Amino acid sequence: MGGLTAAELVRRHAVIGLDSNLFIYLLEGVLPWAGQVAELLAEVEANEASAVMSAMGLTEILTGPARDGDFARVERNQDDIRAIPRLTIVPLDSDVSVDAAVIRGARGMTLPDAVHLASARAAGATAFVTNDRRLRGSPKLEVVYLDDLLPAPA
Repeated sequence: MGGLTAAELVRRHAVIGLDSNLFIYLLEGVLPWAGQVAELLAEVEANEASAVMSAMGLTEILTGPARDGDFARVERNQDDIRAIPRLTIVPLDSDVSVDAAVIRGARGMTLPDAVHLASARAAGATAFVTNDRRLRGSPKLEVVYLDDLLPAPA
């Protein structure tokens, strides 16, 4: 779905699921995506929308710094994520687990990807933003690729 700006996406969807790769781009300053993620989060806050991510996403984000033995960075990244306005971390409960099993079984995707989508759906998201082209939408959840979002007009 190309042709949307972050502002248009947020106006269309009151609750938006975010993949863990977006937060890695933001925290690690990976260009050009870090700026796109920051713009998306600013639009979520400005429009009083909601952003959600799965608890598994937090695990994925913090694994790199933990693997490096950089536990100060684990704490800092965790604090930075929890401080993002209007972001909710969706816990992995039995309802999310069942939906993830259905998604995984029906679509043959990885367990983490199924959990991300199920968490977004459980939180009422109608869009999920990722840069993982293997993920596809469903009638209840539109998948939007970060690379396809247009920059805000100058």
